Amino acid sequence: MKSLTKIAFPLRVVLSFCFASSLTLVSCKSNYLNSNKSPVLLDITKEKDSNAFVNLKNYSKDFVFDMKYATTDNFLKEKVYPCDECFLRVKTVKALLQANKSFLDKGYKIKIYDCYRPKAIQKKMWKIVPDANFVANPKKGSIHNRGGAVDISLVDLNGKELDMGTQFDFFGKEASHNFLELSDEIIANRKLLKDIMLQHNFKSFDSEWWHYNLNGSNKDEVSNQKWRCTD
Repeated sequence: MKSLTKIAFPLRVVLSFCFASSLTLVSCKSNYLNSNKSPVLLDITKEKDSNAFVNLKNYSKDFVFDMKYATTDNFLKEKVYPCDECFLRVKTVKALLQANKSFLDKGYKIKIYDCYRPKAIQKKMWKIVPDANFVANPKKGSIHNRGGAVDISLVDLNGKELDMGTQFDFFGKEASHNFLELSDEIIANRKLLKDIMLQHNFKSFDSEWWHYNLNGSNKDEVSNQKWRCTD
């Protein structure tokens, strides 16, 4: 009996360590986000844990997805996500759904380039562009790593993207909200995007017209959870 106790104790330590890690959203090697798709759209208001990670695709069909890091069409020139899922915390999804409803009422919808990003990917980005004006230092962590940030643009109801003046992930002054040497159309498009997002509890990021953080999400834990593809 005594020898069994000695064996059991370290096992409990290992198990409790993994349990604690999942609570703080620092994953164990076996900890993956659920990529399964619901056969019917789910109601986000029924999700009780506002900090849980969920797949936006299970709650709406009114978004356009162009998940750049699931392709090679990005500044890394490398596919770093296994597939184009959009995970976010429940509270972020709730706010994003309401923002998209406002855009739909005006004849537009949100196009999404990036959602939750594992910290391991953040490290790779920082290695390529170690500039905090454009890529968050992984030592501190990005809001993307916390499930509270989205990179977005707008399309009309025919799927045509509005002209925002630069491409997504353009690392230059022209991408800034403060850069006004642009056409009236581009300035109006950026203003439309920003005004609606700010009305729905997001805040903008000065150097990137496409980046929006849910207010208060900087207080959430950084996560390094990954996902498997189910299709």
